[in-house]
Amino acid sequence: MNDQGTAAEQAAAVAVPEAATALGEPGAPDGPARASGRRAALAPIALVVAGGLSVQFGAAVAVLLMPKAGALGVVTLRLAAAALVLLVVCRPGLRGHSRADWGTVLTFGVAMGGMNTLFYQAADRIPLGAAVTLEVLGPLALSVFASRRLVNVVWAALALGGVILLSGGGFDRLDPVGAAYALGAGAMWATYIIFSARTGRRFPQADGLALAMVVAAVLSLPLGIMESGSKLLVPSTLGLGAAVALLSSVLPYTLELMALRRLPAPTFAILMSLEPAIAAMAGFLILDQALSTTDALAIALVIGASMGAVRSQVGSLRKAGG
Repeated sequence: MNDQGTAAEQAAAVAVPEAATALGEPGAPDGPARASGRRAALAPIALVVAGGLSVQFGAAVAVLLMPKAGALGVVTLRLAAAALVLLVVCRPGLRGHSRADWGTVLTFGVAMGGMNTLFYQAADRIPLGAAVTLEVLGPLALSVFASRRLVNVVWAALALGGVILLSGGGFDRLDPVGAAYALGAGAMWATYIIFSARTGRRFPQADGLALAMVVAAVLSLPLGIMESGSKLLVPSTLGLGAAVALLSSVLPYTLELMALRRLPAPTFAILMSLEPAIAAMAGFLILDQALSTTDALAIALVIGASMGAVRSQVGSLRKAGG
């Protein structure tokens, strides 16, 4: 966590040249160049939003699966199935990587496994919306600590206000163990953001993600077997586990890896504040959890903060491109 500032600077360094290319060289037609620059700046943001939709709807499906497989069993099914899919699709090479490369992917895998394990332990004890609300405090803290721009602090504070409002301001009524698990998952999430960006720069395509997913799956396997045993082999459970793996791991992690190659870590972290809003929507549509007027206002605050972060990102890339 001491390297957050470095991670943000490196991520920004990756983003700026691409934006400059998209905006074109001096003397090029201004209109087409601006349109191209806007598309280039918004593309990674669209990836983040799509990933958030996928992971939260997958989490809602996982809640339905927990009575059959247990929280740790769901984590094991999710990570193991995702690792198998990514290994088959990516076929990552094992040669030609430095010790630093392997250290990065190992840390990324540990963060991924820890984030999933802690989050599902939280979701097993407290409502899904509250679990995601507490978890997102990790990325929000990262956005504040890693950013050197005052405007990002403002957007993070606005998002935090929406997150607190979405919780009903009553975290004290939650199971303290479940709340602690959610906060721990948030810390792992911040670490995940940092090392996802580093892994994306060190490994081609999604190779690093596939290898990190194997690390996470291996770490979770003993826990899942101890808790659920033969329940993990029931065909209906395996089918739901595969669906959760695709929705909550394979698709969103791949999209986020691609986004973090072009998006500064502080902006990415603020966009993660959309997760409680998406979780609330998924809970309403899949788990029949009603939304109150206060919930709707909280979601509007969070979306407004994320839109502000997006506009700041687009503006900074335009300036970088000249």
